[in-house]
Amino acid sequence: MKTFAIVGDWRKSPSLEKFAWGIKEEMEANNYWLDPEVQPNVQMVFNFVDPQNPRHFRRKGKGTFVVTVTEGHQPSDSILHTGYPILIRSLGNLMIYLDSSTQQTQTYFITLEQGCYKISGRYGDKDYFKNVFTRLRPLATSRLVIDNTFHPDLPEDLWEGDDITRSIYHAGQKLDQLNLLPAPFPIEELLPPKDYRHIQRLYGIGGLSYGNLSSRRKENQFWMSARGVNKSNLQEVGRDILLIKGFDPESPAIEISVPPQVQPKRASVDAIEHWMIYTEHPDVGAIVHIHAWMEGIPSTEINYPCGTVELAEAVANEIRQAEDPSRAVVGLKNHGLTITGRDLDDIFTRIEGRIIPQVPMS
Repeated sequence: MKTFAIVGDWRKSPSLEKFAWGIKEEMEANNYWLDPEVQPNVQMVFNFVDPQNPRHFRRKGKGTFVVTVTEGHQPSDSILHTGYPILIRSLGNLMIYLDSSTQQTQTYFITLEQGCYKISGRYGDKDYFKNVFTRLRPLATSRLVIDNTFHPDLPEDLWEGDDITRSIYHAGQKLDQLNLLPAPFPIEELLPPKDYRHIQRLYGIGGLSYGNLSSRRKENQFWMSARGVNKSNLQEVGRDILLIKGFDPESPAIEISVPPQVQPKRASVDAIEHWMIYTEHPDVGAIVHIHAWMEGIPSTEINYPCGTVELAEAVANEIRQAEDPSRAVVGLKNHGLTITGRDLDDIFTRIEGRIIPQVPMS
C-alpha cells in the first residue's frame, strides 16, 4: 500500500491549509493513503514549516521522501536564494515554496541540486493540484540505492592507486579549471550538530557535493569519485576514489572494495547509474556527471531524484538509444549531464567549449 503523511504547521494560514487539503485529495485520488500515525515505512511526508524557524521531520526509514512546504510573504529577488536554506534546515528532499508576496500566489519547486522552477497554472485552479502531483510522482514512486557494503579486500598493489586513479585525479582538476565543481553547500553550518549527525547516520552524507566521475578498471569494476569529497583533489584510494565492484539488488546496496586499513567514504549516489551503464555497454570506458548543460542533446523526461533506480534506468535508456552509446551525452531533466566516453580524455575533448553552466529548469 502506498502511503503519505502531512505534518507541521499547515493550519498557520488559509493558503497553507488550502494546499494541505488539496494535496491530500489529489494523493488519495492517485491511490496514496493518508497515514495519520506516520509509520516508519511511509513513502512521502509533506512537512509544513515556518520559514523563520523550519522544523525538520525526523525520518525513521531511508525510503521516506520529505517534501518541505512553506509560504513566503516578502518579495524576493531570488526564490532559490530565499528558499534553499529553508530546504536544508528542514532536511527535505524537495521544497514547495508558495510565494504570496503578490496578489496571486506563485508556486515554486526547489531541489537539493539547487534547481528552482515555477509550475504553470494559477494557485487554486482546477488542475493545479494535478500539476503539483505530476511533479511529485517521481519522488513518491522512486527506489533509493544509497546503502554501501564495504569489503576490505582491495589487492595491495592497488592501495596507492593505478594509472586509472591518476587519470581520475587529473580529470577532477580539469573539472575545477572549467568551473564545473560547485562548492558543497555548507549544510553543517545551517544545521544544529544533533540534526547534522542524524542525517549523516541516515544517509551517510558529509555535505552536498555536485558532480562525479568514474573510469572502468576491468569487466564491471570501475573506479569512482566518492561522495562529498573535494573532486579537484582526488588522491586517496578508499576515501577520495573508490573501487565499485558490484551491486546487490536484494539489499539494495553498492559493493565496494577498499584497503583494509582505511576508514572509507561512501559511494556517490550516482554509482547505481554508472553501474548500469558499464554493465550494459562494454565499450564505455569512462563517465562524467556534471551540473551543467549542452545544446541539442536528448534528455530524460522526468525529474527523478539522485540515487534512485528510476533515474539510473532513465539515463541508461537514453544512452541505449544513442548512435554510439560509448560516446553519448544525456541531459537529466532539471539536473545536469551524464557523458560517456572511451576514456576521460575523450570526454573532455568532446565537451570543451560546449558547456553551458546553467541547467535549464522547467
